[in-house]
Amino acid sequence: MSALRVLVIVAAVGAGACGSRDDPTPSSGSTTSASTPVSNASSVTDLLLDPEYDYGDEYAGGILPVGDGRFHTDRAEQGYLYLCREPGGGGGAEVRGPWFVNDNTAYDVNAKLSVRGEVSWESSYSMEIAGGRRVITTNDLPRDHTTGEFPVAADDPAYEYDRNPNGIAEQSLTYSLPANPEVLDTPQCMGGEAGIMTTGVSLFNAFDGGGRDAGAWELQDGCGGHPQVSGQYHYHTLSSCIASAPVSTVIGWAFDGFPITGPKVDDRNILTTSDLDECHGITSTISIDGEQVTTYHYVMTQDFPYSVSCFRATAVDAPGPPA
Repeated sequence: MSALRVLVIVAAVGAGACGSRDDPTPSSGSTTSASTPVSNASSVTDLLLDPEYDYGDEYAGGILPVGDGRFHTDRAEQGYLYLCREPGGGGGAEVRGPWFVNDNTAYDVNAKLSVRGEVSWESSYSMEIAGGRRVITTNDLPRDHTTGEFPVAADDPAYEYDRNPNGIAEQSLTYSLPANPEVLDTPQCMGGEAGIMTTGVSLFNAFDGGGRDAGAWELQDGCGGHPQVSGQYHYHTLSSCIASAPVSTVIGWAFDGFPITGPKVDDRNILTTSDLDECHGITSTISIDGEQVTTYHYVMTQDFPYSVSCFRATAVDAPGPPA
C-alpha cells in the first residue's frame, strides 16, 4: 500500500480518499466559517495554464495540509469550499489516525491505512451528447478497478479508526449536464456532490459530514473510494487507481458541465491549489470528445480541497439518493 501511494504522489496524481458515513451538504442555507487562508488566496479567476512554466510539486513528500473547517457560505475563496449551507449531521471516522502530523495541521498520506479487499463489480456506464446535453448514465460501480470490502470488517486494521457500516450497492444515476457550459460572472455555491468521474463513480466534495477534511480523516479502500449510507460508492479525492491523470485529459465531469482533469503538467510538474482559481479550476487546452478544446476546467489536486470547490457555471441537481 505505501509504495503505491508514494508513486501516486510523486509521479502522477494524488491519493484518493473518501468518507465513512457521508452526509452530503444540502443545497441551501447561510452563515460562514472563517479559517486561515492558504497562500495566494486572493481572487484568481480566469487563470490560464502556461505549459512552459515549472509549477513544481509542492507535496511530493506526501505531507498534505488538513482542510478542516475551510469553507464559506457567502463567498468563494481559493483553498476553501463555497457551500450553500454549513455541513452537519456528523459521520466519518471515529478516531484521529496516527498519520496526522505537525500538531494535527497536516497528514502523511503515505502512512494512512486502506480498507482491505479487492472486490470486482459488474459496472454499467454510458455517455452521449443529445440536445445540447451531456447525458451520463451509471450504476456507480467502478468500470476499471476493484473496491475494498464494506462494511469494514472488525478484523480489518482500518476498523480501529473508521468503522464504516455501509455496504456498496448498485445505483441508478443519470446526469444530464450542459454540453457547452458558460462561465458565470459570480461563482456558485455547491452541495455535497461535485460530479461524476469517467470511472463511473460519483465525486463528492472534500468534506465528511461534519465539515472535516475527508482525505485526512477517513479511511478508504486501495482505490480511494467508499460507500455512504445508501451504498453510493464515491471519491472525495483523486483515485489512485486512475492510471494517468495529466492536466490535458478529462477524467470526470462537474455538475455544471465543465470537465475535470488531473493535475500533471509533466513529470514533477504538478498543479496544486495555489495554482488554481477559487473554484479549483484553470483554463487550458484539453481533449474533449476527440477534439482539442481550450476551455475552463476543474483540476483534481493532491492537496485540499482536492477538486471542485464551487461551480463556475449553473449546476444541475445531484441525481443520487440523499445521504
